[in-house]
Amino acid sequence: MSGEVILVLLIVIGLIGRSPIISTAACVLLIVKLVHLERFLPTIERRGLELGLLFLTFSVLVPFASERIGSKDMVSVITSWPGILALTGGAIATYVNGKGLEMLKLDPQLIVGLVVGSIFGIVFLRGIPVGPLMAAGITAILFKLFSFIADRF
Repeated sequence: MSGEVILVLLIVIGLIGRSPIISTAACVLLIVKLVHLERFLPTIERRGLELGLLFLTFSVLVPFASERIGSKDMVSVITSWPGILALTGGAIATYVNGKGLEMLKLDPQLIVGLVVGSIFGIVFLRGIPVGPLMAAGITAILFKLFSFIADRF
């Protein structure tokens, strides 16, 4: 199946599943292909994740810039259970992301499963795509878990 057909299918899946992010991304990539700007695809692939994370970080940091979160709120993070759990969750998430990056370096073809799984999660589970690193990290944990169980039998 050609890349254009797959992108059109993704647009349709995004529209049916009411996922404007999938539809928009597939549309932009289809335009890049149809206008014969394929030479930019490796750059989009290499830098797209960084750009997406940059904008995600912008949106997360806006409450600091707009002063909706102040020093009092920062202290409550360290002194409350929800705050301590949030700190722990953030630390665990970055660790899992690191394991996902390691796994993708060792087995890069897994990105196909991660992309299809992410699309499934966006369209059918109403999830939000936050990046392949977390998906790869969860995959790495599942792989270790299944390997551990398989070794027992």
